[in-house]
Amino acid sequence: MSFRAAVVTFPGSNCDRDMAVALEQASGTKPLRVWHGDADLPDNLDFIALPGGFSYGDYLRSGAMAANSPIMRSVKRAAERGVPVLGVCNGFQVLTEARLLPGALMRNSSQHFICRTAALTVENAHSLFTSGYASGETVQIPVAHHDGNYFADDETLDRLEGEGRVAFRYVENFNGSRRDIAGVLNAAGNVLGMMPHPERAVDAAHGGTDGRRLFEAAIKALA
Repeated sequence: MSFRAAVVTFPGSNCDRDMAVALEQASGTKPLRVWHGDADLPDNLDFIALPGGFSYGDYLRSGAMAANSPIMRSVKRAAERGVPVLGVCNGFQVLTEARLLPGALMRNSSQHFICRTAALTVENAHSLFTSGYASGETVQIPVAHHDGNYFADDETLDRLEGEGRVAFRYVENFNGSRRDIAGVLNAAGNVLGMMPHPERAVDAAHGGTDGRRLFEAAIKALA
């Protein structure tokens, strides 16, 4: 199978290369590298990734300016067609600001930048992103964020819970996220936003490979 993925780079992205390497290791094919100012994405993409970093220096709100970049119009159209879209860390922030996912990412409750390996519980193991895990499994994925405190109102949270759209939870809630949420899916299940960095957990030499299964699951689901 030829796997056609794209990694979007915004001014201030710093995990775009890591994401591209992870996708290439999992699929055997180099992803397309796309600049945020490009107006269009190819129509034949299988997967789109919005990487971590500090797009536009996190001015206004994290992800707010990137959500209005020209490329995001194409990302939204692709997501509406069912193309899988993964947003990690700053990419998650961009997805919420672009209204592709509900909620918002606020300043960590400690008011400090947090960089560590986090234990996550897999809440939904049935999405195209998470089918490589078992429900209730604990995985180890690195985090590195200052604005990772997931917030949504009770009605939205109840809907996410009821529809099985919480993908991951923190075992230890160190950033204040409501209901320990670390990652959420859209209603169709083809858009995932998560604060932890699976692309930093694809090589045993870096401390673990729990993140690799996310990429492999998506590729298998699309085969």
